[in-house]
Amino acid sequence: MSILTPRDVPLGGLRAMTVRRTLPNRSRTTIGAWCFIDHFGPDEVELTGGMNIGPHPHTGLQTVTLLFEGEVEHHDSVGSVQVIKPGQVNLMTAGTGISHSEESTGTVPRLHGVQLWVALPDADRTVQPFFEHHVSPRTTIGDAQVTVYVGSLQTDNGIITANPTTFTPLLAAEILAPAGATLTIPVDPSFEHGVLVDTGAAEIQGEWAPKDHLAYIDPGVGFLTFVIGDEPTRLLLLGGTPFEEELVMWWNFIARSHDEVVELRRQWQQDVIEGVNPDGIFGHVDYAGPSIPAPEMPHVQLRLRKLPRSHE
Repeated sequence: MSILTPRDVPLGGLRAMTVRRTLPNRSRTTIGAWCFIDHFGPDEVELTGGMNIGPHPHTGLQTVTLLFEGEVEHHDSVGSVQVIKPGQVNLMTAGTGISHSEESTGTVPRLHGVQLWVALPDADRTVQPFFEHHVSPRTTIGDAQVTVYVGSLQTDNGIITANPTTFTPLLAAEILAPAGATLTIPVDPSFEHGVLVDTGAAEIQGEWAPKDHLAYIDPGVGFLTFVIGDEPTRLLLLGGTPFEEELVMWWNFIARSHDEVVELRRQWQQDVIEGVNPDGIFGHVDYAGPSIPAPEMPHVQLRLRKLPRSHE
């Protein structure tokens, strides 16, 4: 097992909010097909402005938004408008191209949650974009309250399955455990797993993981054991079969080559930022402010990412 340390990243252009990013990491690109973990809050919306991210593009991935506190309104270029609240999941499949915005509603004083990306396999990354919203099933494991957002998990009430569409086997579940609790959870041994410590601290497979850190567990493990510290702790459990494809990840795009990213950036800048072709692949988002321009391309060739894995 290894513990990954977060880094602070500004997100959202001029009105950036700061998130804590644990994936991708220098030592690891993916956990299953999960390739991006941004952890934010709890923030007082009146003081920070909450989430206010103008239209921006995505390709080759899915975004998964989960909230522990607050409300965020989603708009996208396929016409979706959806407020997400705790216990729900917004899943947006970018496929060939989509754009979207995210704004705090201002009706709830605090904002706290995560946004994750899922890399689409090459066979599915040209799917047409679509959006889903689900209310997630809740249950218990021992003394812990569990919400299953994606995939299936064995619980006190049998196997609980959430309904969002995925293109590779995945798991995402929130575990809210009281101080001093010990939990042993059956998991799929073909999965590798990540556990993000949102609040509190926990011993995970015998190693302590502090707040905001991400524990990585290799495939081959059939049970995960958590020993909770001296305060209530929220954990986000992620899992999936190892994702073996090589990726190019740059800005909001997941592609398979440097040249593909260059072309996607050109289309976003020309079609949306310059307004040349509003009917292009990224479409239009109903939003009062400007869309976010793409950063300049780096002066080096973007390389495929497939870092060595400890189980290989």
